[in-house]
Amino acid sequence: MSSDQENLKRQSAAKALDIILPKLYEDSIIGIGTGSTVDLFIEMLAEKNPVFKAAVSSSERSSKLLEQKGIEVSLLNDVGGPDIYVDGADEYDDKKQLIKGGGGALTREKIIAYSAREFICIVDESKKVNRLGSFPLAIEVLEYARSFVAREIVKLGGKPTYRTGFVTDQGNQILDVLNLDYAVPYELEIRLNRIPGVVENGIFAQKTATKIVVATQNGVEVID
Repeated sequence: MSSDQENLKRQSAAKALDIILPKLYEDSIIGIGTGSTVDLFIEMLAEKNPVFKAAVSSSERSSKLLEQKGIEVSLLNDVGGPDIYVDGADEYDDKKQLIKGGGGALTREKIIAYSAREFICIVDESKKVNRLGSFPLAIEVLEYARSFVAREIVKLGGKPTYRTGFVTDQGNQILDVLNLDYAVPYELEIRLNRIPGVVENGIFAQKTATKIVVATQNGVEVID
């Protein structure tokens, strides 16, 4: 990662923190995603040390960092839905539709996004696309069904690649897919999830971000 890109990620994370701090109370639950920009957000959150109840995390990686920073981590089953969920994205478009899950945590990310009252997506300007699909779409699949799912994806025009050596926090595998038709991302998201053996895919079109915080060379933009 270049120093310029890391600086943009820091700006995006800092702006998101500015947005959420006034909304935090003693009983607040913060949803925390996964990725390099989220790592920066966690560090900033720990430095500010605001009062809130706990965090729920989309990955073991983020949970470990939160705990290292002294932030209590709760299971989603043990708390209500998060008041605010902060996470990054691999791509976003003008409709705030996203491709997420490049880090492999897409299933928990989508669960937290659906359960949260507000979803703030933090990105830099390199993530903006006119049409989704340049970044490989992560699809979490059962190991037993991986080859079958891959064949079904090929029938849809996709080019799947097995992410060798990677296992999700749920014990499943990932197919990274290019060349899908994103003319209607909402429909593609549903269609992929209907393939038996698919656990979840990284299209966030049915549930989009509430706000996207975009760091650019000219400043930080908040898209509502």
